Amino acid sequence: MDHDSNYIEHVVLIHGLARTKRSMIPLEKRLSTSGYHVVNMEYPSRTDSIEILSQIIVPQAVATCRKKGEGRINFVTHSMGGIILRYYLKHTPVPELGRVVMLSPPNGGSELVDLFGNFFFFRWLYGPAGQSLGTGIKCLPNTLGKVDFDLGVIAGDRTVNPFFSFCIRGKNDGKVSVKRTSVEGMKDFRVMHAAHPFIMRNRQVIKEVICFLQTGRFSQTEKTFPSSRNK
Repeated sequence: MDHDSNYIEHVVLIHGLARTKRSMIPLEKRLSTSGYHVVNMEYPSRTDSIEILSQIIVPQAVATCRKKGEGRINFVTHSMGGIILRYYLKHTPVPELGRVVMLSPPNGGSELVDLFGNFFFFRWLYGPAGQSLGTGIKCLPNTLGKVDFDLGVIAGDRTVNPFFSFCIRGKNDGKVSVKRTSVEGMKDFRVMHAAHPFIMRNRQVIKEVICFLQTGRFSQTEKTFPSSRNK
């Protein structure tokens, strides 16, 4: 990082649905030892809509970074955290925005929401935000359009839930298909052997996150991006 001594390179971490900031601690530690000022956000992912959560989480994170010092503000998200960030950036610019890495983001929604979203247990467990992550063209992820920032996406192709994987077409991580993690406008894409609940803890994934934050590319890029999602 070739900046003056007063410049700070920030990274904001946004965890996924029904998780906590603890799930991002291994990533937080590695980023900190790599020289970044890390803000690991905690938020009640099951209680509010993505629209409301985005207005709480991102402004608070940005304010914390600005208070610490001037510098570029990067983001690393897991799962629904990526949709929260996309929603916010679609409506509100962050002038200091740097690079973004999304881990297993449901950028095209998840078939699991299509199948189970109306069940009481699903609604109780995942709340209003989880219910909005279907694959339909009117579902929130598919209304956000292309991204216009430096984005790298890492998808997983392993599972710890064979039943859920059976419900999803094509390669998937047990929650999101590889194809539906992609989004128009992303700068780089990588598929790694990791399952959805643990991808943010995977050592090789963390190395790729740092590589993208530093260079704008992953170290081993897929030859082609996933084909267009089936709506």
